[in-house]
Amino acid sequence: MLRVRLQEELARVERDVLALGAMVEEAIKASVDALVRRDREAAQRIIDDDRLINERRFAIESDILVLIATQQPIARDLRLLAAMLEIITELERSGDYAKGISRVNLYLGDAPLIKPLIDIPLMAQKATDMLHRALKAFAERDVEAARAIPREDDEVDALYNRVNEELLRLVIADIKNLEQANYLLWAAHNLERAADRVTNICERVVFTVTGEMSELDTHFDAGID
Repeated sequence: MLRVRLQEELARVERDVLALGAMVEEAIKASVDALVRRDREAAQRIIDDDRLINERRFAIESDILVLIATQQPIARDLRLLAAMLEIITELERSGDYAKGISRVNLYLGDAPLIKPLIDIPLMAQKATDMLHRALKAFAERDVEAARAIPREDDEVDALYNRVNEELLRLVIADIKNLEQANYLLWAAHNLERAADRVTNICERVVFTVTGEMSELDTHFDAGID
């Protein structure tokens, strides 16, 4: 009977983890969309709603700790609970990145942008797609997908480097662009870090299934020596 209850509770907590992931994914998308549209009201809502992400994270953490203390899970169940503790931490930090992007939106004020936002939305699209698939890999215990997804991080890094280079050229051309360039680079950096968090989630997927604890390769191997 206790074993049945544990499995039911594990399933419920896992659903909560996936729901938290969906909240974070939407927050990142919404923060960049608001930045592109220069919608400061939307940005403020994202900042305010970050507390909901934090509250959900802490509620899940509390549930996990209660299960560990009262249900005495072993083997794979214990690995799953430990992995979920790590995953919700990564998700909460990614939610903070969405909040940071929204703050950039507010700090920019009414000033016209010094460059069109092209690569930053592409970064957001790629990072959230990676996050979505990492959570799907977790739900399906798909180790192969979990090992493959981090290799796409190079694409996000390349976009970040392009943003950095373009902003640097604008600052060199006119030092008055420095403040806004710093803000936009902050937004891009947050997206780059959000993609990095996906790698950590994927590592926990592998750990859940195999018990293996190791860093996953984040570089694409083209097969060229």
